[in-house]
Amino acid sequence: MFLSIMRSNYSTSAAKTIFNLGKINHVAIATKDVTKVSSFYSDVLGAKISKPMKLPEHGVKTVFVELGESKIELLEPLGNDSPIAGFLSKKPDGGMHHICIELVDDIGAAMKKLKTHRIRLLSDEPKIGAHGKPVVFLHPKDTGGVLMELEQANKQQIIDLVFLVTVP
Repeated sequence: MFLSIMRSNYSTSAAKTIFNLGKINHVAIATKDVTKVSSFYSDVLGAKISKPMKLPEHGVKTVFVELGESKIELLEPLGNDSPIAGFLSKKPDGGMHHICIELVDDIGAAMKKLKTHRIRLLSDEPKIGAHGKPVVFLHPKDTGGVLMELEQANKQQIIDLVFLVTVP
């Protein structure tokens, strides 16, 4: 009985047609030094970590910590103009930066639908994220105070987006 009461409080049918959400892909943590923080996860906790990767188009250096089906993304600014540098100026010790949710279907259609709900997007077009997939960030004032990243998970959509971006 308790479960049926809980289920009646949530409505998902309208959103599924556009959003078709997948799993939480990762939680991102901003830090001044990804090497130092990643050693905690690898040396102390025994987690598998990726090699550091610079993403100049996003202004960050990133390391992924693998935790079963999910990941933690460690973010270090690549200069003072990085959004992570701005975040760290307000929170010098670092902290949680964003949550990334996989979006199984078309990210472009999802962006249009979000705009109809007056959800502010931090870019007009998807960008290619750290996993090589299209991403878009949603303004934290519209998502309960947390920066949300939607990541396209459908490979055909990725091929289409890369084709559109790379062909003159």
